[in-house]
Amino acid sequence: MKKASKYLFMGMAGLLVVVLSALAYVKVALPDVGEAPEIKITGTESQVARGRYLAHNVMVCVDCHSERDWTKYSGPPKPGTWGKGGEAFSKDMGFPGTFFARNITPAGVGDWTDGELFRAITAGVDKNGQALFPVMPHHLYGQLAQEDIEAVIAYIRTLPAIENDIPDSQPEFPMNFIMNTLPRKASLKPMPAKSETLLYGKYLATAAACGECHTPKEKGQNIPGMEFAGGMEFKLPDGSTLRSANITPDKKTGLGNWTKEAFINRFKQYNDSSFHTQTVAKGAFNTVMPWVMYAGMEQQDLEAIYAYLQDIPAVPHQVVRYSK
Repeated sequence: MKKASKYLFMGMAGLLVVVLSALAYVKVALPDVGEAPEIKITGTESQVARGRYLAHNVMVCVDCHSERDWTKYSGPPKPGTWGKGGEAFSKDMGFPGTFFARNITPAGVGDWTDGELFRAITAGVDKNGQALFPVMPHHLYGQLAQEDIEAVIAYIRTLPAIENDIPDSQPEFPMNFIMNTLPRKASLKPMPAKSETLLYGKYLATAAACGECHTPKEKGQNIPGMEFAGGMEFKLPDGSTLRSANITPDKKTGLGNWTKEAFINRFKQYNDSSFHTQTVAKGAFNTVMPWVMYAGMEQQDLEAIYAYLQDIPAVPHQVVRYSK
């Protein structure tokens, strides 16, 4: 009996050593995406213009990295707060901890090199080599063209400096360990020609992270076979729950019966200045979808996204969009 207890103790001790060693490896040796590249971005006028377009109307970096005005429809960024950061993604919203959007104005990242910003955006590792939680979908941005990422950085450098100290993110256990396994080396790809409509549409949908919000998740992971089928939940500031729409070409529950014109108009209607000034009554329907920002997307780009979404597999999935 004593021998059995001894062997059991030794086995448990051995297992503990293995577990602690694995945790130590994850915490110390990871993330492992390599050094920040040595690049120097010139910031030409055309480059900054491209970066502004991407940051405001496609990748919508300015959406998460600014203070959103939830008294307005779709919570547009408040003027004068572009890039200041501070938006919290908390446990109440379904996150494994509390994560804060960084200050990306020169006051926040002015001492970062262009290469360090590039690595953060495309591989999910900050200036100090620490893993970034993928609220910012760096795993998608790492699939874009190098010149587009550089354009975004060129634009970020032009933002007015706003002093705003951001708290450190607080991941819960075991996410504080898992986070280190999430960054991955960028797998940059050239932007397809606009004439290659489906490939170009896929590129834009990747840049806009459409699948991130429009795919239901389980334990933080996309449910296989449900890509773009909607149903991901978002807690709004008033406590109500919004669920993303099914944007697959299913005819009953998705976009299968939408014409190209209807799809484009759904976005372009938010160019109307009334959506920039109209106040949403307390408790009335609102949305996290940054319609006002996406409304500035070029028509040809919206057409390409529409073509791509009509080409992906149709997934029947009825979504209850809103509940209190």
